[in-house]
Amino acid sequence: MINGHGDDLYNYSNIKINFSSNVYSHVDHSGLYAHLSGVMQNIMTYPEPQPYSLEKAIAETHGIDKEMVCATNGATEAIYLLAQAYRDSSSAILVPTFSEYADACILNSHRLIKFYTLETMPDEASIIWICNPNNPTGEAYDKERITILADRYPGKLFIIDQSYEAFTPKRLFNPNDSLEHHNIVLLHSLTKQFAVPGLRIGYITAHPTIISRIRSFVKPWSVNSLAISAGIYLLKHKPEYELNLNALLEERERVASELEKLGVLEPWTSDTHYMLIRLRFGNARALKEYLACNHGILIRDASNFDGLDNSYFRIAIQTPDENNKLINAIKEWIYNF
Repeated sequence: MINGHGDDLYNYSNIKINFSSNVYSHVDHSGLYAHLSGVMQNIMTYPEPQPYSLEKAIAETHGIDKEMVCATNGATEAIYLLAQAYRDSSSAILVPTFSEYADACILNSHRLIKFYTLETMPDEASIIWICNPNNPTGEAYDKERITILADRYPGKLFIIDQSYEAFTPKRLFNPNDSLEHHNIVLLHSLTKQFAVPGLRIGYITAHPTIISRIRSFVKPWSVNSLAISAGIYLLKHKPEYELNLNALLEERERVASELEKLGVLEPWTSDTHYMLIRLRFGNARALKEYLACNHGILIRDASNFDGLDNSYFRIAIQTPDENNKLINAIKEWIYNF
């Protein structure tokens, strides 16, 4: 595992505004807190060896058979399970992207291939890993574009990580698509959608034959009791967590425009609420430390993403007031450079 994932809040004592995680943190969890307080006695007994009740709730939410669902300890466990289930394969990863795909593949003796555009699909790869929407760029491909590739290469397994699916208006895959396209596996994250990263709740949806293969590698009790209970609660109360996505994306455009006006920042085009930004001078680590130490603001140094250098950082949009504080703090850094 690389050092320097996002949301390294634990390394600082004075952070007031957190832009480093791709989670939109302004969510009312009072109902969830009350629910979890009422089930705390569950920590005195073992959880379900396989999170049956959560998988049933996920299947009902999507209108699919529960045999198409495998609940996991966050989407990251799903990544490692897939790499293990297809050990010794040849994997192609669309970069720059989340490091855990490569880490999981290396751990399980995959032959790694990196590619940079969907127009150059590696022929020798049996597995294609695509983060969609992508982390850290925020770029999202319409499902039709990936469907064409999945149909063109029926012998390749397409693993599509849709952890940020709730944060883009682009048309993405739904779990039912796996019944028609047996070579498409989808990764999902309740962590991101409901802003509960500390609970670690993810899941895989795929054709039952693939899910059956994955299950043989799942360790018992991998999803804890509170996560199972929280996941069921969140799915049941999903309408209460609906984001005003249009407003969030409009705010991202405003922030990108304000940062670009500073003349030394180059925001990348994004289809989500987060975006990658390149510094035309200085380095991301120095900016990160300045913001953290002087303003209590945390950003994501993106220099350790494969294919990026120390000029890149990532932010996830928060409230307009918090975003303005970030813009003004970056202005101050530039003027003091």
